[in-house]
Amino acid sequence: MKNLISERVADFIKNYPPFNALDHKSLFQLAEHVVIIYKEKNSIIFSVDENQHAHFYLVHKGAVTLNNPTTSNILDYCDEGDIFGLRPLFANENYKLEARAHEESIIYGIPIDIFKPIAKQNEQVTIFLMESFASNTRNPYAKSQKGQLYDTEDSEATNNEVVLPDLQLAIYSKKLITCSTRTTIQKAAEIMTKKQIGSILIVSKELPVGIITDKDFRNKVITGKQPITASVRTIMASPVITYPKNLTITQSQMAMMKSNISHLVITEDGTPNTPALGILSKHDVMVSLGDNPAVLVKAIKRTTRIKKIKQLRKSIMVLLTGYLEQNIPLGLIAKIISELNDTCIKQVVEISIAKMDTPPPTNFAWLALGSQGRSEQLLHTDQDNALVFEDVPEEDLPKTTTYFLELAKHITKGLNTIGYEYCPADMMASNPKWCLSLQEWKNKLSYWISNPGPNEVLMSSIFFDYSLAYGERSLLDNMSEHIFRTVEKYPIFLVHLANGALQSPSPTGFFRQFLVEQDGQHKDFFDLKSRALRPLIDAARVLILSHSVKAISNTWERYEKLAELEPNNQELYLACSYATKALLKFRTRQGLLHHDSGRFIELEQLTKQEKMKLKRTFKAIKEIQELITLRFKVTNILG
Repeated sequence: MKNLISERVADFIKNYPPFNALDHKSLFQLAEHVVIIYKEKNSIIFSVDENQHAHFYLVHKGAVTLNNPTTSNILDYCDEGDIFGLRPLFANENYKLEARAHEESIIYGIPIDIFKPIAKQNEQVTIFLMESFASNTRNPYAKSQKGQLYDTEDSEATNNEVVLPDLQLAIYSKKLITCSTRTTIQKAAEIMTKKQIGSILIVSKELPVGIITDKDFRNKVITGKQPITASVRTIMASPVITYPKNLTITQSQMAMMKSNISHLVITEDGTPNTPALGILSKHDVMVSLGDNPAVLVKAIKRTTRIKKIKQLRKSIMVLLTGYLEQNIPLGLIAKIISELNDTCIKQVVEISIAKMDTPPPTNFAWLALGSQGRSEQLLHTDQDNALVFEDVPEEDLPKTTTYFLELAKHITKGLNTIGYEYCPADMMASNPKWCLSLQEWKNKLSYWISNPGPNEVLMSSIFFDYSLAYGERSLLDNMSEHIFRTVEKYPIFLVHLANGALQSPSPTGFFRQFLVEQDGQHKDFFDLKSRALRPLIDAARVLILSHSVKAISNTWERYEKLAELEPNNQELYLACSYATKALLKFRTRQGLLHHDSGRFIELEQLTKQEKMKLKRTFKAIKEIQELITLRFKVTNILG
């Protein structure tokens, strides 16, 4: 007679690692001995220093937290399909953490004595378990080790100091131009001029003994210290600084700074005792650093052609890809990419002003809106912007508006050229509705906030996420002060804003399945932006506004600030901060993979583990929306 319970157990565990690597026979052999455990919310599964259990555990329904009771920190969070309590498998020690049911849960106890011989026959299973035991990286709430959408996601240093590993090899010149120690200074200069080079290597018995650069000619010959008839021995730098050929960019930079030199000699064994293979100059290092942020910023600022900025933006995407591959924390990636994007925009504005017949008639500010305003725009998406200019006498307003509209058209066209699509809703400064004087903007914002219909709430909410991309900061500050004063006068606006934050469709259905688009171009695709990111973004906005915090527009930074302001909700806010970064990183990876915005995800292309990790972020969405519903007493919301 069939054991229906063990069949159901096998049917469940086969979907999750490491059990998905087991053959059919081993899977059912294990399932027959699995213990099914029910735990009420907040009940203990095992405690710190408790003797080892005969099982390790798999969450079937509900959620389990791993805690450090002495600090009250949640160190890991496990939900459906996650394993925990692996210590008895690998170490003859008592438990180091406490496992507690975060909600009503059903847990499978996997018998260790049955599992061990099965695992020994499957290397893939053993490797997975050892990695799981050795790392503590699934926690969406931990401050020091954020939970991960991928197994290698966002392991941020607790002190926020991140070293960007630079393992790229430096490219050196292999076309050696040499002369002997008996060569005259004049002859060496003629060789360098003919070969159009900035340095020449001095060799004796085929070994490098010195080097002369243009600087040596300026400092030691042109000044009259040495005649041009003297030998190169009198002005050469010696001994030479040598390195082996597998020199990285970082090592070469450090070597040049350490010795205050601009050239390194590459030899066979890295010493002066073997023949030279080439010369590495500071210029070579700069060329190798073509995708370095500092170099890119300088290159962008120097260019006077918008098409050249488009080429440089390709380097920004190369940089972004590299950072993702190195698993640099998303917060740091976003800061670097946003700074580079802002530099591109500023240069487009500068070039556009130069195209105008006259300079701007008054001070103005170019505002970045939406994801760019929040410093969350990593991929090439559409542009959202606005322009505000200083108030002018009423008789000068039409002429001034015409000037800035023409300028805005140049700028938006330039942004389109470098990769920013035009906004489908025309929320751009080239639209007369989004190019206004300071007072006109104040009047419009006051109307939106005091008459909060759905469209007005949407329009005004955009202006809580803006940032200054170019121009006069005082105009931005003036607008911000006006917005907050107006919100204080109309507190009901927050309720409408909260209601708007709850309108995004749910990411999952009743049985936790992904809810996909039902029709249209993206039928059967999952809308990551609308169903996952937008609810978190909208919730952070209304909550931070309710605390009158003005200076933070970035979503995960808003949640981190909220965690400080509301310690009783710290766990939830940190979970939301993690979820936002994890989802944005996932979207960025998908966008780079498919050469699009990464918004619509084809679920069939995801692995089971990716889907599982993605679902883990949805719990934070549900809980933050519940908090907003209660706090702002919102009742008229979509289901």
